[in-house]
Amino acid sequence: MLIAFLIAWGIMSAVTFFVYAHDKLQAKKGKWRVKEKTLLLLAFLMGAPGALAAMVLMRHKTLKRKFTIPVPAFCILQTAVLILLI
Repeated sequence: MLIAFLIAWGIMSAVTFFVYAHDKLQAKKGKWRVKEKTLLLLAFLMGAPGALAAMVLMRHKTLKRKFTIPVPAFCILQTAVLILLI
């Protein structure tokens, strides 16, 4: 169970990171963006570390309370699940 969680967590975090990066690039180009709802859903579905990394490294969505509270909270919750599995 632990190994499956770690694999899923890693894959979802990577996918989420790249979706956030894509959204940032689209924002710079003034093109169609990824819906905020989708970004938050990806973070919730085990992608929180990737979302948080993208927010910090790319300074993306860091001024929006809609992201600055839930994404770290999701990361804490996902880490708590990991600790429970260990």
